[in-house]
Amino acid sequence: MKKIAIIGAGISGLYLANLFKGNKDYQITIYEKKKSIVTEEGYGIQLSVNSIKLLNKIGFNSLPEEEKFNPKKIDFYEIRNSKKICDLEISKFNSENCKYTTLKRSKLLQFLKNNLGDDVIRYNHSVNQIEYDNDLITLNFDNHKINCDYLIVSDGVFSKGKSLISNNQSKPIYNNCVAIRANISKNNLHNINNENISLFLGANFHYVVYPLNRDQNLNFIGILKYRLNSNEQANQKLNEESYFIEAIKSKLNQKISASLFECLQNVKLFPVFVSKNFYNAPQNTFLVGDAFFALSPSFAQGASQSIEGSYELYESILNNLDFHNKRMQRIKMINNRSNFNQFAFHLSNPIMTLFRNISLKLLTKNKKFLESYLGKVYKN
Repeated sequence: MKKIAIIGAGISGLYLANLFKGNKDYQITIYEKKKSIVTEEGYGIQLSVNSIKLLNKIGFNSLPEEEKFNPKKIDFYEIRNSKKICDLEISKFNSENCKYTTLKRSKLLQFLKNNLGDDVIRYNHSVNQIEYDNDLITLNFDNHKINCDYLIVSDGVFSKGKSLISNNQSKPIYNNCVAIRANISKNNLHNINNENISLFLGANFHYVVYPLNRDQNLNFIGILKYRLNSNEQANQKLNEESYFIEAIKSKLNQKISASLFECLQNVKLFPVFVSKNFYNAPQNTFLVGDAFFALSPSFAQGASQSIEGSYELYESILNNLDFHNKRMQRIKMINNRSNFNQFAFHLSNPIMTLFRNISLKLLTKNKKFLESYLGKVYKN
């Protein structure tokens, strides 16, 4: 029996463990540095059909309907006048059992965790050293060490596991943006369709509002262009600093209406860090999720790619296939689209904005373009 050690109990690590749990040829253990799986109850994620198809392999379709939502369209708006530009029918990529889905991130984590036995996850385990001796991999923790045949690093953007195996040669970089997460009641939003995803475009800022289920709360996520100095970028608790919080709130208040600003609840800020390059790990060591490559957040593919990457790794281990190069090519394509989206969403020049809006109206109804731009991602 081969031993697989997974560092990090996030979406990618938990999903991968679910895939392996029924295979008697492998023993899976997840090592999580925190004392429990942290779930931020109110915040949402979007899952496109490529990831829903893979989640259904472990029973996601049994999740109660009231805990998720299936929006049919993305409605595009301009922030400055709240006028609708056009809409994109994302339900065209759906099948009967695989539909574009939004839900609370906590619900997905709970589903993934509950599918595993109590003995799979080891909490309060922060890895300090990783050693290689021929085909054996040794993980050193505070009080003990373990050996494994395969090591899966899935501990996020600021991956300690990745830092250890790369000797700190592969660090994320600041994306010159701050993500603003919040909740908002349906009763406080007017002139939008609460059944759809609403995407508002503005100068150096865009935000998205979407339902998570059938209750009264909607998810709010904004991406604000914002510069940080080197000291601020190095401060991993910057989002707790009062001066930073007030500065972002002041900027946000200038970007959105006063009525919308006052209605935002449970606001949290996250400076956005992304990967600069790819790192090819040593023998029998693999990176997944944000540890593999942290995408810029303007294509709503973060969670979906974590799931997709874990499934590809599962298949690669079982069939002794190349994982890194195939995965790298796909992530490059998705990252380029995400970067382009952010550029287009944040345009400020009136002429370029007009051209963008005209292009959106045409392209969102162009079947050939949609199959190329979205279909290549959603139909993997």
